[in-house]
Amino acid sequence: MVMGRGGTRLAMAAWSIFPAAAVIAFLLLDLPRVSQAQTFSFPFRQPETCGHNQYFDISALSCVPCGANQRRDSLGTSCVCVPGFQMISNNGGPDIICKKCPENMKGVTEDGWNCISCPGGLTAEGKCHCPTGHILVERNVNGTLLSQATCKLCDESEDSFTVANTLGNRCIPCEPTFISTNRSCTCSEPNILTGGLCFSSTANFPPRIISAARYGELGMSLTSEWFAKYLQSSAAACWVYANLTSCQALGNMCVMNMNSYDSVTFDACRLFQFIFENTARRHTVHSISFWRQNLPWLFYGDQLGLAPQVLRTTPLPTNFIFKGQNQNSKLKFIAASYDVRGNFLKWQTLEGGVLQLCPDTETRLNAAYCFGTTYQQNCEIPLSKILNDFPTPIFYDVYVEYTNENQHQYIWAVPVLNLNLQHNNIFVNRDSASSKWLLTRRIFLVDALSGQENDIGSQPRLIRIATQISLSIHLVPNTENGNIYPPLITIAYSDIDIKDINSQSVKVSFSVKYAMNQEEAQVRTDIALGVLGGLAVLSSLLKTAGWKRRIGSPMIDLQTVMKFLVYYAGDLANVFFIVTVGTGLYWLIFFKAQKLAFVLLPGPAQEERLVTYVGCAFALKALQFMHKLISQITIDIFFIDWERPKRSIIKAVEGEGGVRSAAVPVSIWRTYFVANEWNEIQTVRKINPLFQVLTVLFFLEVVGFKNLALMDLSSSLSRSSASYIAPYSLILRYAVSAVLWLVIGIIQIVFFAVFYERFIEDKIRQFVDLCCMSNISVFLLSHKCFGYYIHGRSVHGHADTNMEEMNMNLKREAENLCSQRGLVPNTDGQTFQIAVSSQMRQHYDRIHETLTRKNGPALSSSASTFEQSIKAYHTMNKFLGSFIDHVHKEMDYIIKDKLLLERILGMEFMEPVEKSIFYNDEGYSFSSVLYYGNEATLLIYDLLFFSVVDLVNQDFLLAAFLTYLQQEIFRFIRNTVGQKNLASKTLVDQRFLI
Repeated sequence: MVMGRGGTRLAMAAWSIFPAAAVIAFLLLDLPRVSQAQTFSFPFRQPETCGHNQYFDISALSCVPCGANQRRDSLGTSCVCVPGFQMISNNGGPDIICKKCPENMKGVTEDGWNCISCPGGLTAEGKCHCPTGHILVERNVNGTLLSQATCKLCDESEDSFTVANTLGNRCIPCEPTFISTNRSCTCSEPNILTGGLCFSSTANFPPRIISAARYGELGMSLTSEWFAKYLQSSAAACWVYANLTSCQALGNMCVMNMNSYDSVTFDACRLFQFIFENTARRHTVHSISFWRQNLPWLFYGDQLGLAPQVLRTTPLPTNFIFKGQNQNSKLKFIAASYDVRGNFLKWQTLEGGVLQLCPDTETRLNAAYCFGTTYQQNCEIPLSKILNDFPTPIFYDVYVEYTNENQHQYIWAVPVLNLNLQHNNIFVNRDSASSKWLLTRRIFLVDALSGQENDIGSQPRLIRIATQISLSIHLVPNTENGNIYPPLITIAYSDIDIKDINSQSVKVSFSVKYAMNQEEAQVRTDIALGVLGGLAVLSSLLKTAGWKRRIGSPMIDLQTVMKFLVYYAGDLANVFFIVTVGTGLYWLIFFKAQKLAFVLLPGPAQEERLVTYVGCAFALKALQFMHKLISQITIDIFFIDWERPKRSIIKAVEGEGGVRSAAVPVSIWRTYFVANEWNEIQTVRKINPLFQVLTVLFFLEVVGFKNLALMDLSSSLSRSSASYIAPYSLILRYAVSAVLWLVIGIIQIVFFAVFYERFIEDKIRQFVDLCCMSNISVFLLSHKCFGYYIHGRSVHGHADTNMEEMNMNLKREAENLCSQRGLVPNTDGQTFQIAVSSQMRQHYDRIHETLTRKNGPALSSSASTFEQSIKAYHTMNKFLGSFIDHVHKEMDYIIKDKLLLERILGMEFMEPVEKSIFYNDEGYSFSSVLYYGNEATLLIYDLLFFSVVDLVNQDFLLAAFLTYLQQEIFRFIRNTVGQKNLASKTLVDQRFLI
C-alpha cells in the first residue's frame, strides 16, 4: 500500500486513539482511484473465435492462451492436454499440469489421467483404438489400471447376442428385431434394414415408400432426412410388432404431412391408412370407431357429411354457469403431448400459452379460456427465435375436461379443422360447405424437422408454422342450461422457405370465437323491419296528403312523388334507428346479464348487417335533415307593424315652395329588433350540443362505459391494465353509445322543459311576448297555403313610447286593466296555424313579387328600386293588417280549434276554399320552422353521425369531435342563409341582423 506522509500521520494518529477507526482509514486509503483517462470498454470476443491453443475465460470474457502442451477442450472454455500427455493436476482453465507419457506407454486412458500401452493404434485424441465390434478395457473390475489395454470382442452368438455400444466401452444386447428376424446381431439380405431395425422381406408391407414431406402452400415436396431415416422403420414396427411408440411416430409423420392423403402415393398418411385398414381385427379404444388399438387417433373418417354430425349432433355434457355457487365459466382444455419419436410426454393444461406462440403475461394468455370472452392475439416473431424455441415438434391431442352429474372427471375429444389438409390433392377443408370437411385430431405448432434435407440437426430448408389457430365455440340452439357443442380448432399452417434466418419473421395469431344460430334473431329483425316499414309507408302517405292540402294542389305529379320519397326516407330512417337500437340493447342486456349461457354475440356477418342498417339510417336521416334545413331557409315571412303615427308635423315640400302637414314616420327599429330576435332563435335547441358531446364522451372514456362494449361477460366499467382487453363488439359499441346519447339528450330536454324554460328563460315564449311589446305580428308561410301567425298587436295601441309609459302599460296589463293580447277578444291566443285560401295567396304573391323585384333587371335605377320596395313593403304591411282585421270580405278567415285527429295526423281536413282558416295553436307549433321544433330529428341525426364515425374508426374521441364540428358547420349555414332569406323577404337590412 502506498500513502503520502499526511496519510501516514493520519492513520497513526487514528490508531493511537481509535484502533478500529484506524483500520477503516487504512482500508479507505487503499481503495482504487478512478483515473480521468480510464475507459470502461474492451474488445468483444466469442468462444468460437479463440485460437486452437486458446480458451475463453468466462470471467475476463476474452481469449487466454493455454499452457505448455495444452489445447482447448471441446467446449472452448478450458484446456486439456495434447495427445501423448497425461494430466497430473486440473483446477480448471489453464491451471492444469501435463506430463509426457513414456515411449512404451504412448496411449492415454479415456479419462486422461493415466498413460497406458495400447494393443493397436491410437485415435486422433491419443486414446487406444479398437476394431469394430470390440470394446476397450483399461481397468480391472475393481478399478485397477491394466499395464496394457485390451480389445474384447462382444459375443454375437446365440447364447449372448451382444454388440459394442456406441462409446465402445460396453457390450449390450442386440436390437430385438435383428434377433427375431435373423437370429443374429446383423441384418443380412434378403431382410430389410431400416431406421436401425431389421424386418423380414416376406412381410406384407408396401415396398415403394415415399419419404417426402409435402408443402402444399409452396406447391412442392422435399425429401426429408427424418422421413428417409425413420418413416419405413416406424411404419414397419407399427405394422409388424404393433409397437406403441412406432405407431405414434408414424402418426406424427402423417401430421407433419398435414394429414394429407393420396390414394396413389405411399407417404406417411397413406402408410398409416394402410395399417388402419388392415388392423380391423383389433379392438377400438373407448368404443370410438376411428380410434384403433395401438394406433393414435388421427382422423374422423372420410365420409361426406360426417363433420356436421361430429360438430352439431351431441352437446357437450356440461353446463356453463357464470353466477352463483356452482360457477363454471372456464373452458378446461387439456392435451396429451408426444415428442416426435412417439414418446408420451405428459398431460398438460392449455393454460400458460401452450398453443399461443405470441408471448404475453400468464393472466392475458389464460383469458383465452374464460367462457364468453372473444380472444384475439397477433404478433410477429423472428424465425431465429422460433427455430431456437422449437428445434423439434411437439404434438398435442386436445380434449375438453368436464365433470358429469356423479362428479366423475371425463374428457371430450376436440376435433381439428386443418386448412392445409389435402385429400387427393384438393384442399377440402377450405370449402364453405362443412359437409365436405375432413376433421382430424392431432396438431403441432412448429415443424423445423421435416424440412431438413441432408442431415438431422442442420438448419432446415423449409419450416412449417401454425400461423393461425382459432378455437370456435358454438352454443346449442334454444338452450336454457348453458350447453355448447364440442369446440372446434381451426388451424392454418404457413410453409416458409428459409433464405436469411436472421432477417425473416412470421405473423401468427391465436383467437377464440363464439357463435350461436342467429337465424331466429334475423327473422325477428326482418319482421320488425317489415312491419315498421309498412307503418312508415302509411305515415309518409299521410304526410304527403297533408302536404298536398297545404300547397293547395290536388294533382299527383313528379313533385308529389319526390315529396313522398323524402318523407318516406325520414320515416324509414326512424324505422332503421328503432330496430338497430333495440337490437343492440337486446344483445347488451341479455349477453352481459346472463347467469347461464344462452346468448352469444352475433358474428361478423350479423355485425356487418347491423352496421349496414345503421349506415342506411344515417343516410336517410341526413336526407330528411337536409330537406328540413332547405324548407326552413326558404319560408315566406313578413313582420306586420301595427304601429301608427301619434301626431303630424309641419314640413317643407321640396320643389313646391311651400309647407304642409305630414305624419311622423313610424320607427323601423322595432321591426329590426324583432327580426334580429327571430334570427337568433332560428338555431335555438332544447339541448346544449357541446354539453351533449362532452358528457357522452365523459361517460364513455372517463367513467368507462365503453368497457361494456367489450366482447366478454364482464359488466365492470373499469379494467386492469394487466388483464386481457377483449376486442370491441360493433353491436355493443353502437348500443352503449346510442343509449348514452339518448339518455343524456332526453335528460337535457326534460330539464329544459321542466326547469330551464319555466324558471330561467323560454326564448320561444319570450319572442311572442316581444312581438306584443313591439306591436309587431309575424305572418309566416311554410307552404303555399299553410303557415303560422303570431299575433303581436299591442293592447295599448302604441309600442313606440317612453319608459314611463311603457311601465304604466305593463302595470295595467298585470292588473287586468286592459284587454287581453289574443287575436279573438277576451282571449290570450296569440299563435295560430293558418290555412289560407288560394285567392289570399295570389294577392300576397302579387305584392311580394313587387317587394322582391329588386333582384330582377326591370328597374334601372337603384334609387327607384328602393322606392318601389319601400312602397311594396307598406302595401304588404297594409294588406296583411287589413286581412287580420277582416277588411277584405272576399278574403276573410275564420278561427277554430283543430280536431284531435287532425292534431294526431298533422293535417287539416277542411280546405280553405272561400275563407282562410286560423287554427288556435297553444303549442307554439311555429317552432317547426326552427331548430327548436325539430329536436328529435336533430338528436337522432347527431347520434347516427356519431355512431357511423365511431363504427368506421372505432374512436369515440374522433366521433365526438367530428359530430360537434358538423353541428357548428350546419348551424353557421342555417344562420347565414336564414339571414339572407329573412332580409330578402322582409326588406330588413342584413347588416342589422346579428
